[in-house]
Amino acid sequence: MDMSSLGSIVTQTLIYAAPLILTALGGVFSERSGIVNVGLEGIMVMGAFSSIVFNLSFAGQFGVWTPWLGVLVGGVVGMVFSVLHAVATINFRADHIISGTVMNMLAPALAIFLVKAIYGKGQTDSITRIFGYTSIPILKDIPVIGPIFFARTFAPAYVAILIAVLAWFIIFKTRFGLRLRSAGEHPQAADTLGINVYAMRYSGVLISGFLGGMGGAMFAQSISARFAVGTIAGQGFISMAAMIFGKWNPLGAMGAAMFFGFSQILGVEGGNIAFVKNIPDVYLNIAPYLLTIIVLVVFLGKASAPKGIGKNYIKSK
Repeated sequence: MDMSSLGSIVTQTLIYAAPLILTALGGVFSERSGIVNVGLEGIMVMGAFSSIVFNLSFAGQFGVWTPWLGVLVGGVVGMVFSVLHAVATINFRADHIISGTVMNMLAPALAIFLVKAIYGKGQTDSITRIFGYTSIPILKDIPVIGPIFFARTFAPAYVAILIAVLAWFIIFKTRFGLRLRSAGEHPQAADTLGINVYAMRYSGVLISGFLGGMGGAMFAQSISARFAVGTIAGQGFISMAAMIFGKWNPLGAMGAAMFFGFSQILGVEGGNIAFVKNIPDVYLNIAPYLLTIIVLVVFLGKASAPKGIGKNYIKSK
């Protein structure tokens, strides 16, 4: 395999991994606070929908910055949508799995209804301002690794990696992170120390919504370039698997998302990878979903989740 082919594989992996990294990080924040967020798929759908609508509406005004602003818009919409999950699970003490499932069912139907109301058809037009390839100055000239990692690469992926490092620092090295983790590990003990468990759990879910919405927006503006009912098809669940595989640690989730990102490009770049090029395409296309199932089966029982996860907290008890 020559250097250009290796660089192409790395770049494609980063493109598919970046949305998974952000969404998996969102799951980490939510579940560290004690709230199971199965609704990551629905949050990604709303982020993807809103970012494409924003992109189509304002590409002329913001130019090359449109996709970046679209990611922020997707994050805000995802955060607003996640309020439904927060209210249901924290205030009304609904079952976390059921609430997340409802969000996953609601989001595609709502998004397609709005698309038909705005555009008069079942999908949007394709956007013209998308995340393209970027060569990072100075770094691209480093021998060997420069052409592989920093020449014609995907800049948003490096932003996602920086966010993962920042998330690790926040969760494990700050007072806010300690309080967030205490709300997910032992909410009663946290409450006796004066920590507002409800506020911490709301924070975790809203941050989860923001990052998940950003992930959906990044996926839509780099891979699909439009929004339709099948734009987000399983990426939220793959992100959950990355979170579990990474043991609810931001850096572990990032590494797992990279692994799943690589599995997703097997069907695209499989012919250029020596050890898989003879495998039929149909098997390469199902690889990410098969690997997700395998990871969940093998690692779910071994990964140590926060002890208070999925348990509704009642302050009076």
